Amino acid sequence: MHTIIEPFRIKSVEPIYFNTAAERKLILEKAFYNPFLIHSNDVLIDLLTDSGTSAMSSNQWAGIMQGDESYAGSPSFFRFEKTIQDITGMPIVIPAHQGRAAEKILFSILGGPGKYIVSNTLFDTTRANIEFSGAAGVDLICEAGKHPTIPAPFKGNMDVDALQKFIAEKGAANIPLCMITVTNNSGGGQPVSMQNIKDVKKICVANNIPLFIDACRFAENAWFIKLREAGYTDKTIPEIVKELFSYADGCTMSAKKDAFANIGGFLAMHDEALAKQCRNLLIMTEGFPTYGGLAGRDLEAIAIGLMEVMDEHYLQYRIRSIEYLTNKLIGAGVPVMQPAGGHAVYLVADEFLPHIPVDQYPGQALVGALYEHGGIRSVEIGSLMFGKYDEQGKLIPAALELVRLAIPRRVYTQSHIDYVAEVIIEVFNKRAELKGLAIIEEAPSLRHFTAKLKPAP
Repeated sequence: MHTIIEPFRIKSVEPIYFNTAAERKLILEKAFYNPFLIHSNDVLIDLLTDSGTSAMSSNQWAGIMQGDESYAGSPSFFRFEKTIQDITGMPIVIPAHQGRAAEKILFSILGGPGKYIVSNTLFDTTRANIEFSGAAGVDLICEAGKHPTIPAPFKGNMDVDALQKFIAEKGAANIPLCMITVTNNSGGGQPVSMQNIKDVKKICVANNIPLFIDACRFAENAWFIKLREAGYTDKTIPEIVKELFSYADGCTMSAKKDAFANIGGFLAMHDEALAKQCRNLLIMTEGFPTYGGLAGRDLEAIAIGLMEVMDEHYLQYRIRSIEYLTNKLIGAGVPVMQPAGGHAVYLVADEFLPHIPVDQYPGQALVGALYEHGGIRSVEIGSLMFGKYDEQGKLIPAALELVRLAIPRRVYTQSHIDYVAEVIIEVFNKRAELKGLAIIEEAPSLRHFTAKLKPAP
């Protein structure tokens, strides 16, 4: 069968608020052409993020009612802890209110001036937390990952030759951590192969560098390994997941992704000495180590969601839905990241809008056009998010100019996806009419969240 069937029934619904293109034009202007500043009630299809926006199951809602809110030693924490221990094989579990909080704790301890954190590709908050510590974040994406529209099975891989060269150049003592993001969000939602993780681990062991996994989308990555990598076809998702984590010294996770939760995250690791430092900082910033800034009900929802996400019927539906939208756009000539990623469709903005120069932010211009035309909220992953300035104030562009349409889990149906495709194709057909943007106000870091823009002169 070719029809995509959602492996669930809908039990509760919430309304979508419709508005007109004329209304959306005014809304976009008042929001200074920044989708983060648009009220959610003014959005028809919200693909800004897949973080904390998924639909929870009836079992998760039941777990929420069972959550124990004790400050210390809650049974909800111990269920949360055991679930993560069983999945990752890591004995130490430290909760945090979301992934960036876990990153903040980790990099505050391991980062600092003169240090380098190497990765396949760091996401925005990860890089910001690294740089806030005084360290530098370094992306070492494989060659295939640098070419958005050329298909390859594991474009999220780290370049192991570049890693070896970088270690030799900077010295292993100055690299306190190597981090692999699965799937590679900033690299187009592309998966990382098990072989690549093993190769990176071997280099890390040889140089006494800890390897951490950014595990936000660990189950989606495991499904790609099962589909695309030799030797894994007959393995179960929990088996693949267990092997993936076995090569890591620790991991961070935003449970707002592959755990279906609205809030939450954690650090997990083997090193008790490092964990002691993390717990001390956690107490100062997040909360006691058995709740970490979360309610007991959140811990319960996460524990249940982490098991639900490894269901193969769900993962097949999830990946096929992304592939369905990607293929529709390819068929219409729209430049998109190929092959389809795990959690989002990525439009290649500089090829979509080749007439808009990079310093006028073609990705952000495309984000605005999708909202104005069809009420779709998306996010730029390009030079607005990752661009920097040189000493003369000239923009140093990002490696890729992408627009991400992140699909929340278990939220939208195929008809919603068909509508998204229709809107994108219509905007593509009138792309010559779109204009670039100029920044009029920006924050010193993570500027894309709050930046104000206007049409470029």
